[in-house]
Amino acid sequence: MRAADITIGELSKRTGVNIETVRYYERIGLMPNPARTEGGHRLFDGEQVKRLTFIARSRQLGFSLKEIRTLMSLVDQGDYSCDEVNALTRRHLDKVRAKIADLQRLAKTLEEISAKCDGGKAPECPIFDALYDVGGPKSLVPGRAA
Repeated sequence: MRAADITIGELSKRTGVNIETVRYYERIGLMPNPARTEGGHRLFDGEQVKRLTFIARSRQLGFSLKEIRTLMSLVDQGDYSCDEVNALTRRHLDKVRAKIADLQRLAKTLEEISAKCDGGKAPECPIFDALYDVGGPKSLVPGRAA
């Protein structure tokens, strides 16, 4: 064991990434296979800590695993431009903005159907009526398919 090597438990503590998630990232190739002790325990070095931190921060920003794989391949090849990274980030931002718009429409629809309910004790419920309405639109959210 080199002085800088850490265990998977320590890696998890330093990065905030669950141990099982670290193993998953290894299985799918986002994280390289670490060195192992004679007993088979994983040992991670500083570069692997940096890589996992990069992955964790990317996930916090909502990048998909596919997008992270693309970003990591750019880093691994060492032949990338800031323009390439910015283009990928801008595409991701467009997706985030579209999700926000969908969520705003969803909130509006929920407000509208909730406002129709007086909260009484009767078994009739306008919210259930809206959810069961087979003759109504396929989606309660305008512009969104069910």
